[in-house]
Formats: sequence, C-alpha cells, structure tokens
Amino acid sequence: MGILDHFSELCDSGPSHDSKKLKRKQLQTVEIRVKIDCEGCERKVRKSVEGMKGVTQVEVNPKQHKLTVIGYVDPNKVLNRVRHRTGKKADLWPYVPYDVVDHPYAPGSYDKKAPPGYVRNVMYDPQASALARATSFEVKTTTAFSDENPNACSVM
Repeated sequence: MGILDHFSELCDSGPSHDSKKLKRKQLQTVEIRVKIDCEGCERKVRKSVEGMKGVTQVEVNPKQHKLTVIGYVDPNKVLNRVRHRTGKKADLWPYVPYDVVDHPYAPGSYDKKAPPGYVRNVMYDPQASALARATSFEVKTTTAFSDENPNACSVM
C-alpha cells in the first residue's frame, strides 16, 4: 500500500469504504481438461471464458484437450463456467511434467491417457504419493552410480 493510498483513505469520509476492504485477486494460470473434438468445440470452449471478468489470455490446445486461462480469476468459477456454457465434462488439469515426480512410472502416477511427457499429479493423493516418492536411501543409491555425480563409483 503506497503513501497516496494511505492519504486517500484518511481523506475519504464514507463509512462504507472503511468497513469493506476490496480484495485484490492474484494473477493465476488455470489449466482445465475438457474434451475438444473439432474446431467448433474449440471455438465454443474459447468463447465460454473469453467474456469473463478478469481474463487476460485464453489458450486452447485441442491435441491435449487442454484449456489455459490466464488472468485475475478464481479457478472454480472458471471451471463452473466452462461446464455450464459448453455442457461438457471439465476437470482441473491433473497432470504434471514427468521431471517433477521422482518415480514417474510408479503405479499411482503413470497414466496411459496422459499427454506425452506428463504423468498424473500424485503429490496430493496420499495413497499414490507414497509409491511415487523416493526415499533418501533410494536417492543415495541411484546417484552413487550416476555419470553426473563427480564422487560416483568409477568401476565400469
């Protein structure tokens, strides 16, 4: 809050302004998975969120069935609007790049339906995350024979 904002609040005599502070939304990137079959579906999905208040950019990737909305928006409101306006089943994007997950081919994280280079986000799933996380012993043993480790074993 700058000095001008502080002085403008002091000079404002309206009691309603003092009791209600405006919440400022943060710039967010919302990724949604929605089935896109043709150019008409792509246009329908794009138009459903373009007129929303706070949206600054909309990207549609029909090959990955992915809608990316950038702006000062609430992710749940964007998701509900896509569902309501298009009539399609839509979910938040459940995938992350496979580099982020320690064991991308663990049973909980590997998904055949995921786009190339992505696996299921298991960090928030307590049952699958135990399988997809590496223990400190596993990390030590895998880096012991790594070419990138300068102190690695050189018996080859």
